[in-house]
Amino acid sequence: MHPFRVWAPKAKTVGVKIGNTVHNMEKAAGGWWQADVGGASAGTDYAFVIGGNEPAIPDPRSAWQPRGVHGPSRIVDHASFAWSDDSWQPVPLSSAIIYELHIGTFTPKGTFDVAQRHLPYLKDLGITHVELMPVNAFPGKHGWGYDSVDLFAPHEAYGGPEGLKRFVNACHEHGLAVLLDVVYNHLGPSGNYLAKFGPYFTHLHNTPWGDAVNLEDAGSYEVRRFFCDNAIMWLRDYHFDGLRLDAVHAYMDRSAIHFMEQLSTEVRALEAETGKHYVVIAESDLNDPRLVRSVDAGGYGMDAQWSDDFHHALVTVLTGDRSGYYSDFGSIADLAKSLKSVFVYDGIYAPHRDRIHGRPVEGLPAWRFLGYAQNHDQVGNRAKGERISHLVNPQRAKIAAALVFTAPFVPMLFQGEEWAASSPFQYFAAHEAELGRLVSEGRKKEFAAFGWNPDDIPDSQDEQTFLRSKLNWEEQSQPVHAEMLDWYRKLIALRKSHPELTNGSLEETQVQYSEDEKWLALRRDTIEVVINLGPHPLQRQVPSTSSVLMTSNNQVTLQNGSLILTPDSVAIIALS
Repeated sequence: MHPFRVWAPKAKTVGVKIGNTVHNMEKAAGGWWQADVGGASAGTDYAFVIGGNEPAIPDPRSAWQPRGVHGPSRIVDHASFAWSDDSWQPVPLSSAIIYELHIGTFTPKGTFDVAQRHLPYLKDLGITHVELMPVNAFPGKHGWGYDSVDLFAPHEAYGGPEGLKRFVNACHEHGLAVLLDVVYNHLGPSGNYLAKFGPYFTHLHNTPWGDAVNLEDAGSYEVRRFFCDNAIMWLRDYHFDGLRLDAVHAYMDRSAIHFMEQLSTEVRALEAETGKHYVVIAESDLNDPRLVRSVDAGGYGMDAQWSDDFHHALVTVLTGDRSGYYSDFGSIADLAKSLKSVFVYDGIYAPHRDRIHGRPVEGLPAWRFLGYAQNHDQVGNRAKGERISHLVNPQRAKIAAALVFTAPFVPMLFQGEEWAASSPFQYFAAHEAELGRLVSEGRKKEFAAFGWNPDDIPDSQDEQTFLRSKLNWEEQSQPVHAEMLDWYRKLIALRKSHPELTNGSLEETQVQYSEDEKWLALRRDTIEVVINLGPHPLQRQVPSTSSVLMTSNNQVTLQNGSLILTPDSVAIIALS
């Protein structure tokens, strides 16, 4: 006997179909329908019939979609998995080194099981947290995962529910925490059957994806419950150590208790129940520190948020790119402000947005923010999916890494970045023909607005776009890649061995720079990082007893307190 439940408040009748038999469900309180069906158990396939209309459609809370997003759901017994991580606890977020990866392109096979083989490498590199791009079910065999539709079901091509549990368990065995990217601001168009069940979307707000997810309109209580239950499921049933919330600025919610506050409060309650600590990290372009303030202090209770301003300031200085939203950045002063104040736009006018943007960060540690030179968005949403190592020389790529790992933020890197991977990370999907055509045309129009040639944009529906985005692990042994990998290893080790680099104090972070001479010096207590982006050697005086910890090339010298940096170089100095 297995209990089936589904929320369908407007339905006249609901049935659960198993094989060729439709079992009628009884209406319960709150718009829920229920039925206990004999013979159904773990491994049984089923689907729901709404109002007598065939074909039957998947369960909105399906735990497994073995035949794709249009196929039947399958019952999963989460209690049957043999976990071995009862005593596991991750390192604090303030000490984290986060590695963002995409299961489908991380290895040639693109599965959870094969990805496990590289966990010793990540541990040896110094990574503490692995952040998975979305892994719940989406249409087609490959994609980024942000057009997913079955939020409770791990993608079958990656290995399904059991494969994901094996991966998380193996990460914990290797001393690696695991974060999951979840998308609650929209769902993909193909295989999205939620509207057939209830008011999961609202006409109150229009978004780039159509009607907004219903977080505040009639029926929103159960919709919010749906997403909160999803978040808790990943933490409880799959043992994830935290979540990354995609594009929270796209949450359309004017409720007195914002959805993020509700979610963070429920995560804290789960902590009390399990004795584990979880982190919830938001992606937001609002530049609003309220997201990471505690609920008691009037905030939303997120543990951290991504810091795009640091990325934009860093990349524009290194590459000279001023297209699209990069037009709001580009000066050494912007980079300096991002290092000292987190947000460049903290209540000042932003020309690209043509409005006042942001709010100052006050009274918060910098480890509430993630800093990075690359991530899936900033690489994959370029016309050709170029990494920073494709856009600048190796010396400037080393400078980018040096600032990421010595900045006051929590550092994050994107798969393959550490060895300057030659593979791009391009946008790819495997939609049905007509939808695929519309998606490809839409991206070309979007990128044309950036001033990029639409003809340069790879076809997202071409399988080669997916295949060329896969990492080539064998190239690590080639000199140029091995040199970059060694640089990253040393930077991570340096960060871990110097507490002043992880204390997150913005008050103790000092920055000096020259716009004309193109240099910047970042000081973190007794550590100073000096970069020279100018065309001429830079001489800087430091205490005579100072010593060099790391330099990007052997032409950088320090003698009798005189530091000399060649163009496009960085030195990390221990002051004394």
